[in-house]
Amino acid sequence: MARSIVIVGAGEFGLTAALELRRRGWNVTVLDQGTVPHPDAASTDISKVVRSDYSADVIYTEMGEAAITGWRNWNADFGTTLYHEDGYLVMTTEPMKPGGFEHDSFEFQGARGHALHRRRSVELKREHPLWNADRYVDGYLNPAGGWAESGRTVAVLAAHARTLGITIAEHAALAGLIDHGVRTHDGREWRGDTVLMAIGAWTPAHLPHLQDVMWATGQTVLHFKPDDPSHFRAPAFPVWAADIGRTGWYGFPANADGIVKVANHGVGVRVNPMEPRIIPPDTEEKFRAFLRTTFPALAGVPLAASRLCLYCDTFDGDFWIDLDPAHAGLVVAAGDSGHAFKFAPVLGGIIADVVEGKPNRWAARFRRRARSAASREGARATSKSR
Repeated sequence: MARSIVIVGAGEFGLTAALELRRRGWNVTVLDQGTVPHPDAASTDISKVVRSDYSADVIYTEMGEAAITGWRNWNADFGTTLYHEDGYLVMTTEPMKPGGFEHDSFEFQGARGHALHRRRSVELKREHPLWNADRYVDGYLNPAGGWAESGRTVAVLAAHARTLGITIAEHAALAGLIDHGVRTHDGREWRGDTVLMAIGAWTPAHLPHLQDVMWATGQTVLHFKPDDPSHFRAPAFPVWAADIGRTGWYGFPANADGIVKVANHGVGVRVNPMEPRIIPPDTEEKFRAFLRTTFPALAGVPLAASRLCLYCDTFDGDFWIDLDPAHAGLVVAAGDSGHAFKFAPVLGGIIADVVEGKPNRWAARFRRRARSAASREGARATSKSR
């Protein structure tokens, strides 16, 4: 008899796990509190970075390389371009040196056979003229990287899941756990051999025993609409990171609608995902101040939209994928920490192996773990403000 699983959350973690478990013969039901893609989910936006550049981190680099192959395969399998291999341009305001994200990524990627292109001021001015080449003096372009249409990817995966016989129940908001199942606010009970909790920023709210190791943080992203978006497209304007190791700034080329997305992977503010999302009033000016020193041609472009993206940050910045000892039959897949979407093509396999208790060469990194004085504090959050 086929095993059954109830997956709560139809974002990247939940849907990729659903597809892989269905492939392995499981009966799969996926619940989501709203429509799919859910407008408030971290997975739902116009774009996410795809890269394998992770300093000298072997595991994330391997996962990134495998995921890029997976994204190419998804483009072919689904007959549509979900992943745009426009390259990943990493620049810094100082010469690259050992210990820095840019230097260590450059050296490690090169040692693994990636055909990188060094970018100093002279090359930057020639190849990427919208950059302030007087300020950004060193870096490199990795052609094997780019961006994914994240919200559309979720929609495509959900549609594919339905064709495979996976049940996706929308507007099924989680009320609580029951024995080998969950109860939703409409009073229905959903049971299976296993429950997978894949609810992103809502995880610590529904599983309070995890609040010491993960929490929800808000990160603002802005969308700009230039009059002529052709100047803001690859190869001259690929996915970029501007001194990201120190400042957190990154962004994207213009999409099909002419929107240029700019974001910051920096210090976030702890938020309650159940409450309204409020963007700090000084956000736009901070973004424009950055643009004036980095992309002057973008600094005065009209603002098209703004969004507060919620991360589920773990204390060390690593994902959290493991059995939950507090509840029999429960597996938690959470802790995106703002950098999970790029791994979508490989995450389902990792989660499915954890669900089935099978060995996985990457899963050990994401097991439940204690927070200690020696732990790397990788979650970028200030104290809770609301």
